[in-house]
Amino acid sequence: MGITQILTAFGLSASAGLNAYIPLLIIALTARFTDWVKLSTPFDLLTNEWVISVIIVLLLIETLADKIPVVDHINDVIQTIVRPTAGAILFAANANILRDVHPLIPIVAGLIVAGTVHATKATARPVVNMTTFGMGAPVISVVEDVISFLASLTAIFAPFLVLVFAALFVFVVYKLLSRRRRSASA
Repeated sequence: MGITQILTAFGLSASAGLNAYIPLLIIALTARFTDWVKLSTPFDLLTNEWVISVIIVLLLIETLADKIPVVDHINDVIQTIVRPTAGAILFAANANILRDVHPLIPIVAGLIVAGTVHATKATARPVVNMTTFGMGAPVISVVEDVISFLASLTAIFAPFLVLVFAALFVFVVYKLLSRRRRSASA
């Protein structure tokens, strides 16, 4: 398995932690209509028109539900199973990934990556809703969807940029935590 496949897998799994259906749809459409992505069996089922249709319907439902305060919390509870599962599927769906390593490794890696991103999102969202009286939910949701979309495209077409985004994410989290510690001690 090449480094680009690993980076693609991590990028798509992280993206699924924000919105399960955006990276699934991007992979399904890219694999169906281009040669850029080749899905091995059984993941090639994602390219079936019925599966793509179901992903589109689920994407529309999640996109709407995630914009409405309180409903977004219920959606996050439901997505606690869906997003990590989508991350596992996306991680494992990379071409030849199952031939190179034991199948459980990419599945667990995808679950952990998507689950971690989802847990962070699900933890932060109630705080955003409470501090903005619900007005921040649609804004944050749109930002998350855009990040999921761009991260999915980056993971497929420029996987080495996944490292840049990961480093940037770690830097931002470090700065926020440092600032928080300084203000708590002051």
